[in-house]
Amino acid sequence: MEISERTLKLAAIGSLAGAFSGLFGVGGGTVIVPLLIFWLAYGERLATGTSLAAIVVIGLLGAGAQGIYGNVHVATGLLLSIPAIGGVLLGTAIQQRIPQRAVSLLFAALLIAVAVELIVP
Repeated sequence: MEISERTLKLAAIGSLAGAFSGLFGVGGGTVIVPLLIFWLAYGERLATGTSLAAIVVIGLLGAGAQGIYGNVHVATGLLLSIPAIGGVLLGTAIQQRIPQRAVSLLFAALLIAVAVELIVP
């Protein structure tokens, strides 16, 4: 049985997202979305939605693995999720109303800002 190039790319994206999730608590937006766009020619909206579907599983398993080491504060996690529900609904609604290029530029600006924050003390 031959494995397609698409399947290999998806496996690489998933592996990287899982590793980054375990190491840094990130993976969906910083790994999955850009690689779906660059490697598989997904549009920004499709890449974002697909990433969100994947991180449901990645997040649950990652939180479980981190919990084994005592690195999860469950109450805080639950409290964070309540306003995040409103945020994701609002963010999705906004994303659907602005050009995909604007979504890309906003995402790039966010990544640059985070990189600068991590580098500059």
